Amino acid sequence: MRLIKEKTSIDFLSGSRRNIAVGFSILIVVVSLVSLSLRGLNLGIDFTGGILLEVGYPQDADLPDIRNKLDAAGFERSIVQAFGNTTDVLVRLPPQPGEDSTEIRDRLFEMLSGGDSRVDLRRVELVSAQVGEELTEQGG
Repeated sequence: MRLIKEKTSIDFLSGSRRNIAVGFSILIVVVSLVSLSLRGLNLGIDFTGGILLEVGYPQDADLPDIRNKLDAAGFERSIVQAFGNTTDVLVRLPPQPGEDSTEIRDRLFEMLSGGDSRVDLRRVELVSAQVGEELTEQGG
């Protein structure tokens, strides 16, 4: 007993289906290129260098307030986003030339905690711009 016939001919991509598949592929490529040209690459801290802080609050974090505090302190190019649940915040800063990263980290945490001892510093990553450049050049 044979399950598959000797001469099976399944026409998956007949003329009209092939045109639809090619058109869909071209559309996906065009949308990807437009997105890449408008938004650019969103490289992580490993490639760009900088400081990353993960901070946990005892209550829901107020992201606009955190952004305003960072802007007022002179960190206009910082990226603040919710991470995990509503009490966790991830803060990314680009490299600060001429400043010590550990001092910036301490200053940032003090500003973000506002003197509240319940605020928890969960993760810190300090990556120099030189390391980021080397990773980019070597391909990761």
